[in-house]
Order: sequence, then structure tokens, then C-alpha cells
Amino acid sequence: MGNIVLLIERLETATDLPLPAYQTAGAAGMDLVAANPKPIKLGIGKVALIPTGLKVEIPLGYEAQIRPRSGLALKYGIFIVNSPGTIDADYRGEIGVILGNFSDTEFIVKRGDRVAQMVVQAVVHAEIKVVPQLSATARGLGGFGSTGLERRV
Repeated sequence: MGNIVLLIERLETATDLPLPAYQTAGAAGMDLVAANPKPIKLGIGKVALIPTGLKVEIPLGYEAQIRPRSGLALKYGIFIVNSPGTIDADYRGEIGVILGNFSDTEFIVKRGDRVAQMVVQAVVHAEIKVVPQLSATARGLGGFGSTGLERRV
């Protein structure tokens, strides 16, 4: 699959901040940074919308997924509440990252902090067809942990 062009509009609130960028040649996601003018206190169990100061124009047939950064999750208990967040090709507003604090201590989001990663993916639209019954499988109705579980005595 070839590369696509992602058009980005940088808001006045982010002219001094880095654009989204892949940190390594093999990276799937581009880092997004916080564009908040003042530090945002993210209290224990609280959620906050973190501005990025960016708008994107995604080609039709694609979406951008906003995903958590593993280091924030592991080290600080900070996660993206609606993970992954989806930016549709027809959305033209500012990208916001909804961070939640799952730790036992307050977390401060500072301007320029890397808060998420953005992964651009192809989108396939499904055609819906109603049928009287679905085909049978070995798994059947088993869900919510039904595969790979062993009975423990």
C-alpha cells in the first residue's frame, strides 16, 4: 500500500509546536502533542479534553485513529477514554485527545507533552444484509473470554 497525503491546518495555538511525526521508520503512529496554553491538572479518576491545535483533512476512504501512548499508560496510568478515537474523513474540527487518569496520583499535562499517537487506516464500508440465521461456527455463542480459558481447579 502506498503513502497518502494528510493535509494539516495548524491553529494559532500550535504554531510553536511540532507537527505529528513518526518517531522511527517502523512506527505505525505519529505522535500528537498537547497544545494547552497552561498546564492541565488531571485528577485521580478524572477525564480531560486535551487540545492539539491541529485540524486534518483525511482522504476519503481513510480514517485517523487516536490511540494511547504505552509509556503514559504503563508509567502513569494515563489512558485515552474512547480508545481508539476515530477521526472521520469529513471531520474538520480540532483534534482533541480525551485523557483519563486511572492512577492513584494527580497527573499534569504540560504544553508540548506527547499525549497520543495518530494512526491512519483505510476504511471499508460494509453493506448490511438481514438474514434469517447466521452460519454455525465451532465457537458459536461463546464470548467475553470464552476462548483460551482453561478450567482451574
